[in-house]
Amino acid sequence: MWLWTVLVFFALPQVDGDVVVTPELEKRFPDNFSFGVSSSAYQIEGSWNVDGKGLSTWDFYLHKQPDIVEDCTNADVTTDSYRLFKRDIQMLKHLGVKSYRFSLSWTRILPDGTTNHINPRGIAHYRKFIDLLLENDILPFVTLYHWDLPIAFGKNGGWLNENTVDRFGDYARVAFSAFGDKVKNWITINEPFIHCLFSYELGLHPPLIKSPGKGFYECGRNLLLGHAKAYHIYDAEFRFQGGKVGLVVDAQWPIAASRSEEDAEAVKDYLAFYVGQYLDPVFKGDYPQRLTARVVATSTREGTEFRLRPFSEEEKKYIHGTYDFVGINHYNSVVVYRNESVNGMYEEPSFYDDVGIGTYMDDSWPASSFDSMRANAPGFYSLLLYLKDTYNNPVVFITENGFPLSSAEGLDDWKKVNYIRNYLDALMDARADGSNCQGYFFWSLMDSFEWTSGYGYKFGLYQVDFDDPDKKRTARKSALVYKEIIRTGTTDFNYNPDPYQYNGTVY
Repeated sequence: MWLWTVLVFFALPQVDGDVVVTPELEKRFPDNFSFGVSSSAYQIEGSWNVDGKGLSTWDFYLHKQPDIVEDCTNADVTTDSYRLFKRDIQMLKHLGVKSYRFSLSWTRILPDGTTNHINPRGIAHYRKFIDLLLENDILPFVTLYHWDLPIAFGKNGGWLNENTVDRFGDYARVAFSAFGDKVKNWITINEPFIHCLFSYELGLHPPLIKSPGKGFYECGRNLLLGHAKAYHIYDAEFRFQGGKVGLVVDAQWPIAASRSEEDAEAVKDYLAFYVGQYLDPVFKGDYPQRLTARVVATSTREGTEFRLRPFSEEEKKYIHGTYDFVGINHYNSVVVYRNESVNGMYEEPSFYDDVGIGTYMDDSWPASSFDSMRANAPGFYSLLLYLKDTYNNPVVFITENGFPLSSAEGLDDWKKVNYIRNYLDALMDARADGSNCQGYFFWSLMDSFEWTSGYGYKFGLYQVDFDDPDKKRTARKSALVYKEIIRTGTTDFNYNPDPYQYNGTVY
């Protein structure tokens, strides 16, 4: 069902002003739909060496090689949320969100990554934060691992070393024990594809291991085993707490460049490599057959060893079924193609050569401030229906969805406003057509450190003044629109047309 809302540029009333909801509402989110926002520990906490915290790979490598990041910055302070967490909760309360997705810092809890030393100050901080969320009727969705690996493990191969799987299980057990009485929604791993691609294929993210066409797959394999280990620990030891455990994958939607058979196959291969590589073992018990076949074919052509290490039968059973829900991080669609121009385009061996497709974004799609991201809400709808049909309609949470601005765009972020409303319209249409999507988390609550892009990308609903010692946060128009969507349960409303003088709420 397609019920697309035609968006117009309109004026907003005062920050907390009323909205006029149209009487002919055809689409509305149910009262139990979980609206939220997302963040991660390294990107917002700061306090990198405070209260007994140990070093993560990001702490270590960005101090050692600052040019890893485009603007040579780091997240030593960033939004200072370790110190200013009460202010962050005021912002969440102002938005009216029902849930907040955040991650724990592994080394704030286990400074050297192991259970040899559990940091009581780190535990106390997160207990205090979680308690305050719950006091304000905000449910915590907690991510165990959002890329900030303890440095000792990073120096020893990171997720290429199977020992990291066991250490992750130890860490998960400590977290479940320390916070499971309060936290009922757990995410094990964030975005295995992006993490493995940038950290172990391209060598651009810490621990800076470049292993094209091999490290990428080994990383993904071990992350899946780590996810399964955490899930089984919860299932066997902590299920009495009444919580749920899931994995988060990033999933963009591929659109065939033409009606050719080659482009149709390119779409299927894209989904197998980018999505099925991680969801198929969890939902179906093994890697997608077409992924395995393509890696066999390219390995044979190159005269190299088979680079995708298969799971044993015992490992397949161990991973299969390890989900209570699936989290999806989705930002945009891509156009995919396969023709003669793709031949010889990529390094051999490499993940890109294995999948063997070209990609681009359609110039007709609304552009963000950066050419690398364009909006295509119909693709979001298609992705949700694909997940429903391919994986037996699991419970889905959209754990990230967002649109970046540049520093110059300030508070009047109409591109982001239109993005939110279009994508939520698509989500409602997908729900009407059977998708079991039960929540949506916008990325992100506020501007933050965006990994190797530094502070150039502004994803936040709240603008952060990073030059201010107090890191002043100011609500953008997108924050106000999202607030009203949450309040009314619909994107179909009109603001009071009175002249509007922007006076953003400041924290």
